[in-house]
Amino acid sequence: MDRITAAKVFVAITERGSMIAAADALDMSRAMVTRYLAEMEEWAGARLLHRSTRRLSLTDAGDVTLARCRKLLEVAGGMEVAAEDDDTPKGLLRITCSPSLAHAQLASAVTAFLKRYPRTSVDLQGSNRAVNLVEQRIDLALRITNALEPNLIARQLGHCDSVVCAAPSYLAERGAPQRVEDLASHNCLAYTYFGQSLWQFTRQDGEEVTVPVSGNLSANDDHILLKAAVEGAGIALQPLYSAGPLIAQGKLVALLSGYKTQQMGIYGIYTSRQHMSPALRALLDFLVNWFGGSNLSGKYGVGNM
Repeated sequence: MDRITAAKVFVAITERGSMIAAADALDMSRAMVTRYLAEMEEWAGARLLHRSTRRLSLTDAGDVTLARCRKLLEVAGGMEVAAEDDDTPKGLLRITCSPSLAHAQLASAVTAFLKRYPRTSVDLQGSNRAVNLVEQRIDLALRITNALEPNLIARQLGHCDSVVCAAPSYLAERGAPQRVEDLASHNCLAYTYFGQSLWQFTRQDGEEVTVPVSGNLSANDDHILLKAAVEGAGIALQPLYSAGPLIAQGKLVALLSGYKTQQMGIYGIYTSRQHMSPALRALLDFLVNWFGGSNLSGKYGVGNM
C-alpha cells in the first residue's frame, strides 16, 4: 500500500484522537483507515497505539514513527509531481455487482468504457454478496438499494425501476391481479429473506401501500426467479432491466400498470474520495451517464401509472 497515504492516515489518527474521526477528516472509509494503520504497524515492526474504549495513545514506537511520518509528509509536500499523463485513466479496476446487473447492463457499459479508455482494464466479478472492498481489493461495488450503510462512501449512478410480471400460462390458469391487494392470494416468487416478503407500491393518488406476499419458490438471484416466472411458476417483481426484454418478447406480461413500484437507487461503493485514481473517477462519471441516460421504461414500453 502507499506509504505516504499510510503516513497521512497515522498522523490524522493521532491528531484527531480516533480512527473514526480520521476517516471523516480524510473522507475515507473506516475499514480503509484500519487497513492503513495495520500496514503502518507492520512496516514499523511494532504496535504504534495503545487502544482502549475511551481513547488512543502512542506507544514509544508510535511516538518515533509519528515524528518520521510528519517528516515524510513534509518532504513529500515539497516535491513537485511532474508526470506525463498523470490524469490519464489507466490501470486495472476490480468491480463487483450482482450477476443479473452484470449480465443486463454492466458488461455492455464496461465494454464501452474500455473502448473509450484503452489504457484501462477491468476485472468484473458477479456476486450477490456484499464483499469487503479492502480485503478483496475491490475498487468499485455496485449495489441496488434504498438503505445504504451510513459508513459507506457511495455515489448514486442512477435509478432502478421494477415491474410486476407473470407468464401468459400462469395468467391463463390463475387470472391477473387487478389490485395490489390481490397479490396476497397469488403465488409470488420472492427473494430469499428471513421472514415475510413485502412488496411496496404507490397508488395513483399518492398513497403508499405495502403488500405481504408469499409463494412456494424463493431465490437469491434474478435469473432463477425470472426463469421460473417464464415457466409459469408465479408472479415476480423484477428489475425492469432484467424483465423488460422478456416482456418485449411476450414471454412475460407486465401487471398492475395503475400502480408505481418502489424505485431503488443504483450506487457505486468505493473506499475513498480523496485518493481516487483517475481510472476510477472516469468510470464513475461514465456510469452516471450510462445509467442516467437509459430510459428502460420507454425502451420496453413498460410504465407504471
